Amino acid sequence: MIVKGLTVGLLQENCYIFGCSRTRSAVIIDPGDNARAILRLVEQQALRVEKIINTHAHFDHVLAVPAVRAATGAPFLLHRAELPILHDLPNRVRLWLDMDVDPVDDPDDFLEHGQIIQVGDEALEVRFTPGHSPGHVVFVHHAGRQVFAGDTLFQGSIGRFDLPGADGPTLLHSIREQLLTLPDDYAVYPGHGPATTIGYERVHNPYVGERASLR
Repeated sequence: MIVKGLTVGLLQENCYIFGCSRTRSAVIIDPGDNARAILRLVEQQALRVEKIINTHAHFDHVLAVPAVRAATGAPFLLHRAELPILHDLPNRVRLWLDMDVDPVDDPDDFLEHGQIIQVGDEALEVRFTPGHSPGHVVFVHHAGRQVFAGDTLFQGSIGRFDLPGADGPTLLHSIREQLLTLPDDYAVYPGHGPATTIGYERVHNPYVGERASLR
């Protein structure tokens, strides 16, 4: 197993490269910006990118998708419910960053809850976790006891739910049903900020932890 992360873009988004050490197959999770740095890391690790898989379609997670897809030929996968978010990307970038960007083309295929993404000898389970966005998913690597959580669960926090298509109660339910049901020692690699663990957030998270006020 190979896991490499790098923080990209103005919103400091965490992109992850997940690969198989034997076959050198890899997927790129949430290429949000700076395609050159992402591709350089792939080359340094001598990996072959087979898929681009996204937790969701907010612009800070997908801006590098076109360049990475063009450079690698890898298909882009996303949950179908994220299409409205993806299609609104130019408007969101203009609103947030006062910049004009081209649209990102539709995915080559769609992710589904319970789907297994094979990466050489490794496997990622797709879990549907809406709330931060309507089609958000997370990727769970059970063999390595880790979850790539996108913008659901952060160290001491949770994803925003004041954005178009978001819903707070839905997000809390997703975290409790799809993340906090994992064992305590699972590492959580979020879309922003430092890594944490399921066990730490189960106790200390002010939104979903044992002493949380939002229930």
